[in-house]
Amino acid sequence: MNLRDHSPTLEEKREEITAWMKEKRNEVAIPIYGSVDVRDAGWKVGVVDANHFPAGFNNVAKENLKELSDLFKDHVQRSKPDCVWVHVFPESHTRNQGYVENIATIKAIIEQSGYKCTVGSPDLNGLRSVTGISGPLLLDEVNLDENEVLTVDGIVPDLILLNNDLTDGTIPGVGSTNITPPPHMGWHRRRKSQHYEALKPYIEEMADLIGIDAWHLMPDWFVSENKCLTEEACRTKLAEEIDEFLDGLRVKYRSLGIEREPTVVFKNDSGTYGLGVMMLTSGSQILNLSNRKANKLRYAKGGADVENFLIQEGIPTALTTEEGETLEPVVYLVDGEAASWFYRINAKKTDMENLNSPSARFENYADTQNPYIEEAHGWHALVAELSMIAMGAEAAAWEA
Repeated sequence: MNLRDHSPTLEEKREEITAWMKEKRNEVAIPIYGSVDVRDAGWKVGVVDANHFPAGFNNVAKENLKELSDLFKDHVQRSKPDCVWVHVFPESHTRNQGYVENIATIKAIIEQSGYKCTVGSPDLNGLRSVTGISGPLLLDEVNLDENEVLTVDGIVPDLILLNNDLTDGTIPGVGSTNITPPPHMGWHRRRKSQHYEALKPYIEEMADLIGIDAWHLMPDWFVSENKCLTEEACRTKLAEEIDEFLDGLRVKYRSLGIEREPTVVFKNDSGTYGLGVMMLTSGSQILNLSNRKANKLRYAKGGADVENFLIQEGIPTALTTEEGETLEPVVYLVDGEAASWFYRINAKKTDMENLNSPSARFENYADTQNPYIEEAHGWHALVAELSMIAMGAEAAAWEA
């Protein structure tokens, strides 16, 4: 089966899908923004990573900034109608020009939406500016009042837009009611598997609406808990679990006529910035890990040890550039809608490997140039927007 064969059905049911999306979005608080990595094998399309604090707005096409601004304004007007001032609370990556440019682009989107925008955090106090790709980004003095409420030049902003994934834990001042996304969605608490748990029922409903097997719209996965890679007994049990999972994938592949050996993506269950990711075709590869690789797999951003691992079906990418370079879509969403996308391209990686490495580059295309525009507006947008609804459900589950 190739999902392209079902694209006409996707279009025929567009009104039903739109009505279904509207209903589900009314049931949860949709995130103000987010990003997802999508893998498209032709026979399966799925979100393989979902980020609540997107850090690549600098890669979106300039043609998309107006729509992103309009969606941002819609979200703020609905959720905080009296807002006139948005403050962006960033990470402290002052030497990462790409990240600084991401913040500069977010600021431009906010200002184009008609809001005043300031940028800064207590960690960045003392710096008047940081340098992005397009030049300096001015920073504002940020402090805490006697009640640990964040202030900018002594005044409390109407809305704080968090662009810090909180891997290292909560930050003083980042916990008030005027902050979005909610701090409890930071990687100090959130787990990737929780997103898949929230996503699965939405995928199943959508697949039923379209008339296809839900298996074609998300990767299979499971979590291996409490595994200490330094202990032989833990590795042995983990290897057995991986082999059992691979055997199940082989059965499914054979039933569908998919002529390739399955691969699993082995990664820690919290945010990693691409650290701690390994592609496996056999559980024995875990048994034979070097200490260096084991330490890398156990390492999360911020240096936290990992004991719970997400074992995820690897979806190969069937997409390439005209030159044959391996490619995957990255979808950027505001107010739950897929408003922009760019492509992670890595000529040094195969169709199954993790493309998120230093050899990757990013390209965006205007609609007339994008060779995958039909898929971008179709299957890629569909799974990305389902992911945002699921992210809203995740946040609600934490608050319950």
